[in-house]
Amino acid sequence: MPLLTIHHKTEYRYTRPVAFGEHRIMLRPRDGHDLRVLDSRLEISPEPMSLHWIHDVFGNSVAIANFDERAAALVFDWHVTVEHNPVEEFALTPDDSAYFYPFAYDDEEFPDLVHYITPQYTDPDGEIAEWARGFLDEDAPTPTFKILSGMTHGIRERFKYRKRHELGTQHPLDTLQSGSGTCRDYALFMIEALRHLGFAARFVSGYIFLPEDIEQRHVGGGSTHAWVQVYLPSAGWIEFDPTNGIVGTRDLIRVAVARDPRQAIPLHGVYIGPAGAFDAMDVTIRVVSDEQRSEKLEAEVS
Repeated sequence: MPLLTIHHKTEYRYTRPVAFGEHRIMLRPRDGHDLRVLDSRLEISPEPMSLHWIHDVFGNSVAIANFDERAAALVFDWHVTVEHNPVEEFALTPDDSAYFYPFAYDDEEFPDLVHYITPQYTDPDGEIAEWARGFLDEDAPTPTFKILSGMTHGIRERFKYRKRHELGTQHPLDTLQSGSGTCRDYALFMIEALRHLGFAARFVSGYIFLPEDIEQRHVGGGSTHAWVQVYLPSAGWIEFDPTNGIVGTRDLIRVAVARDPRQAIPLHGVYIGPAGAFDAMDVTIRVVSDEQRSEKLEAEVS
């Protein structure tokens, strides 16, 4: 069970002291059988007047900070150490009800999944639906894993990853038509494509650990990452990262799940002051293993 330490620092700078409204911080990993938070520390400057934690509608941990003083900079410095135990890549057997597509969700589970099955974005000419059907065999049924794996790797191979400085996530049609996007864009596009096929899919925000041996092949390090969860009867929620072609939780540190990316913003708030007072925002994120940290300390000592 490798230990991973995450350091996530966000600094907002302003041309003059401003006041701050409420800020919502969604950075704490979700504890579970495959991930356990061992230690965490959140430092905020200036110190907030109040800071309290809640669970949102999806069960994500959210810290809410309120301020009573002005400043020319606002800094959120987050340190967390987790025990990460990636589950093995899932495998369906022919006896599983979802082994072949199409399949039906259980009547008792369907009411809880319906919002994850229903497409949330417009597709007036059926372009997204048509793209999704391209992963089905002409002679149905199609093995479910073949669809999910094919779509995960298909996005990675056919689309061009690019960083965008604009806020938010682009419309899935824009991702399809431009053939490019960020990890958040890829995740939302895959979610909508799967929903058009009747899969229950949701958005995941978190971090990616890039071991040195795969660092050159994977992208998304140095910033928050995003991927997809798909719900399958008997298998539960399974992770798929179309940005890097990852199936399962290997190297993925889950922080938040949501129906839509707008519900899983890592850090959100407002300042109160002149419109031109905002100067810049700097974000630094490092995810290192205990092994890497030990090697660095040994190198510094020697």
